[in-house]
Amino acid sequence: MSRKYSDNKNRSKFNEENTEKKGKAENAENKENSMKKTMEEELKEKIKEAAVKNSNVFSKSDEHANKASSRRTEKKPESRNDLNALKNRIKELEEENSDLKDQLLRKQADFENFRKRMFREKEDAIRYANSRLLLDLTNVIDDFERAINSAEKSRDFDSFLEGISLIEKQMTTMLENRWGLKRFSSQGEKFDPDKHEAIASEESEEIDDTVVLEDYQKGYYLNDRLLRPARVKVAKPVAVLDKKEDENHLQAENKDKENIT
Repeated sequence: MSRKYSDNKNRSKFNEENTEKKGKAENAENKENSMKKTMEEELKEKIKEAAVKNSNVFSKSDEHANKASSRRTEKKPESRNDLNALKNRIKELEEENSDLKDQLLRKQADFENFRKRMFREKEDAIRYANSRLLLDLTNVIDDFERAINSAEKSRDFDSFLEGISLIEKQMTTMLENRWGLKRFSSQGEKFDPDKHEAIASEESEEIDDTVVLEDYQKGYYLNDRLLRPARVKVAKPVAVLDKKEDENHLQAENKDKENIT
């Protein structure tokens, strides 16, 4: 009986030990499972957090990329428009420059032609300035020819002289009326050295001032300007001559006194 009791006791101890071992094993397994669960849960949470962070990062990067792309798309058309505007402006300036160059060349050519034309007109004006005067003189020459032919046929001196006088009068009238050439007579006038040239003189007791006695060659005015002075013979009063002679005597005496001293 003791043996059975001991066997039962041993069995009970064995069972108790086994149950204790099983309990410990189960507890350890439970602890391990719980640790695994907690670790899995923590890992899942970390994964979730990482996923959230990555999603935020990706979303921010997408937003930034979208903004950058929008900026690019916004700036691209502006930059393209600016570039096209600059190209158009450059093209306009080049066309304007070419037009200005063409205008300058045309102006230079026009000015050169104008200068040549003015030079030719000036030469022609100088060369043919007296053409109208000469044309008027041809009529006078025709009158002289007719007078000469008439004198050769008739041999009438009086009619020839009359014709020559008439031609001379017509010519002087034509020159005065059409060309401003006016002839003046000086006989009996007071001597004026501005328009008279004295080539001879004589004393006269009947005058008190120098007077023109005779015209050797008449003078001419061209409009209001003296063209040729008149060559004349003048009469001087005796008092003037005596006074000049006295002055000459005084000058001679003074020179003699200077030579003596």
